[in-house]
Amino acid sequence: MSESANRLGFALLWLLHWLPLGSQAATGNFIGWLAFHFARRRKHIAQRNLELCFPEKPPQEIQGLLLKNFKASTRAALEHGLLVWASEKRLKKLVRFEDEEHLRAHSGNPLILLAPHFVGLDMGGVRMTAHTRIASMYSRSRSAVVDRHLLHARSRFNQTLLVSKHDGIRPVIGAIRAGLPFYYLPDQDAGRSESIFVPFFGIPAATVPALSRLAKVAGARVVPAVTRQLPGGQGYVMKCYPAWENFPTDDIEADTRRMNAFIEDRIREMPEQYLWTHRRFKTRPEGQPSLYD
Repeated sequence: MSESANRLGFALLWLLHWLPLGSQAATGNFIGWLAFHFARRRKHIAQRNLELCFPEKPPQEIQGLLLKNFKASTRAALEHGLLVWASEKRLKKLVRFEDEEHLRAHSGNPLILLAPHFVGLDMGGVRMTAHTRIASMYSRSRSAVVDRHLLHARSRFNQTLLVSKHDGIRPVIGAIRAGLPFYYLPDQDAGRSESIFVPFFGIPAATVPALSRLAKVAGARVVPAVTRQLPGGQGYVMKCYPAWENFPTDDIEADTRRMNAFIEDRIREMPEQYLWTHRRFKTRPEGQPSLYD
């Protein structure tokens, strides 16, 4: 997409962010319905992921989940204008905490917030920055326009520490040890060199085992923080879970399997809100064919 198109897109987000959340949600649902019918490549990837992860579901149910997923994803994308331009007060109304005591219990101590790729991921992340100072990692966008706006959204409260993936993991370890909660996004296929194969919905999936390693090196507790998109104008809720006991262990593969199993359980609770358009099973074990051809 050209930079002119990106500028036009953010101009649209700026206009939409003035609307009540219910109107933004309705707009997102409509555009998501259009995307469901016209975004063929993304639809193919998402449909294939749903078929692989829910083989027991009939085709009609898969199509229903797929449509809901496109609506939820598009709505969340359009509501990014709120993350860039809305006031802190409005953001705190937009995303509320549930079971916040699991965060407070570890305040000031080394802490990793496990944040899987649901559609509300950025909403929860920016809401956390309005709550306290945190650290997170980011990948630079190919677009300078997109990069500028997203970095602004993620860093405009409480001097958030954003570490580029190009800078490596050392700054992250230092931040965690210094008591900054680390908002960690672990569940994407990063390729063979950085991953081990552990089951995800029963399928060997290339999974980065960094959660276990980070927790061990930094002496950190792991508190999952999952953000759910609510219907209409109700916004989002970030649910915090109790810190994992007996984690990490000396078995990095078992630790990574535990992480994937936790994410699977949350997906089953709201399958329409996961990032199904990502080719989660792109990297295959040696000798196994592609699951997307």
